[in-house]
Amino acid sequence: MKKRLILTALALALLVAALAGVKALQIGAMIDKGKKFVPPPETVTTAAASTASWAREWTAIGTLTAVQGVTVAAELPGKVVRISFEPGSIVKKGDVLVGQDISSEEAELPGAEAQVRLARADLDRSARMLRDKIISQADHDRATAALDQAISRVASIRATMAKKTIRAPFGGHLGIRQANLGQILREGDPIVTLQSLDPIYVDFTLPQQRLAQLRIDLPVRVTCDALPGVTVEGRVTAINPLVESGTRNVQVQATVSNGKEDLRPGMFVQVAVGLPAREEVLTIPATAVLYAPYGDSVFVVEKDPQSGVEVLRQQFVRLGDRRGDFVAVSSGLAEGETVVSTGVFKLRNGQAVTVDNRLAPTFHQAPAPENS
Repeated sequence: MKKRLILTALALALLVAALAGVKALQIGAMIDKGKKFVPPPETVTTAAASTASWAREWTAIGTLTAVQGVTVAAELPGKVVRISFEPGSIVKKGDVLVGQDISSEEAELPGAEAQVRLARADLDRSARMLRDKIISQADHDRATAALDQAISRVASIRATMAKKTIRAPFGGHLGIRQANLGQILREGDPIVTLQSLDPIYVDFTLPQQRLAQLRIDLPVRVTCDALPGVTVEGRVTAINPLVESGTRNVQVQATVSNGKEDLRPGMFVQVAVGLPAREEVLTIPATAVLYAPYGDSVFVVEKDPQSGVEVLRQQFVRLGDRRGDFVAVSSGLAEGETVVSTGVFKLRNGQAVTVDNRLAPTFHQAPAPENS
């Protein structure tokens, strides 16, 4: 019995050893195969770093302001008896917006006009009596003054009536109504905002170092996050003669067309001021850049001298301005070097690649999106 147990144990040991040996041979074969395995090349699109002539420009953040914009307010106290506009509508210069109660003035006007007629008749009589030397010159002067006072009284009443008929001081877009029918307005109470939207001003600041090259009539380009793909052209129209002592910046104002009236006062915009001089820059597609906190990089495509296969070399670069689909490279690349133009986030240094530009996108310096 004991001998049988020993033989059984030996048989089991031999079986385990055989299985372990077979498994070891399988693992070793897999390791050897893994060492010899070469991943298939990644298909990429490429673009060559090329030199382009770009117009020099300064960039800034600006705010839109209306060329003419006011809050229409009551000039005199009075009760609102007529509202002649709809909120958000377009009005012309002189259009009636609000009418205040003028019943008191209308009641006073006939009496004041009667005083004018009476004073004029008295003046005519005094003139005849003065010629006949019946009255003195002082009496005639008092009659003249009485007529002037009566005329002034009529003019004052009519002016009050005109001020209580509130009109648009210029053409533009009305805002939200802030007065109601029957409301007693006090002097200065707001009624509605009025903004002229075309053209429109862009206010922005530039550092004082730019003053030597800053000129009236320099071209500007305005873009806005609220209107993606839309670029509005304009010109510098005013430069503040005062440099702000706290920031050492100078305030600049440009005027841009706003025919579609998409731009509204108060909006935040990006401003690019163009300069007459141009500069030569090395450009690549912006999609070729792998942006990272520790540094931006591109993947340069070059041939492995040993295998002759095209491989990637990750190259850190320093970037400059961006124009449309392109970005300028200040350092890190040489003209003519080929870089991967799309899908760089999935690549790694030393990876083998195959170049296929049949599906490569077309890059433009001034793209025009279809949804613009």
